[in-house]
Amino acid sequence: MTNNNGKPIEILLIEDNPGDVRLTEEVLKENKLRNNLSVARDGEEALAFLRKQGKYGKAIRPDLILLDLNLPKKDGREVLEEIKADENIKRIPVVVLTTSAADKDIFMSYENNANCYITKPVDLEKFINVVQAIENFWLTIVKLPKNGV
Repeated sequence: MTNNNGKPIEILLIEDNPGDVRLTEEVLKENKLRNNLSVARDGEEALAFLRKQGKYGKAIRPDLILLDLNLPKKDGREVLEEIKADENIKRIPVVVLTTSAADKDIFMSYENNANCYITKPVDLEKFINVVQAIENFWLTIVKLPKNGV
């Protein structure tokens, strides 16, 4: 699957758990859709990537963000708030993918304009199914905005 420019879909995974990062990478590679996955391991790194700051000056703007809420340095809740308050990046769809099933986190995420909220299952097979469902929906069904438009 490609974006509107005929290029691979750019995904930014903001996740500090190495196991979840590896599984997500494997699932996305397995389905053979054309996508590029970048990973930020904490909230500060994610915002630097999105704002093309420091070593991320040449980072490619993602078409989709997968965001964990429980992150070191800068919490995912703050990251979501900052993304959606920033004129340059607020239109990038954000899928919250986290272990939290707390009503306050769900409410806060939608209050801050998350595009959807998914509770990350602890069961390996279910986690794989969730990542495949995200991929199927966001990368094959949904029409994503062109970068920078």
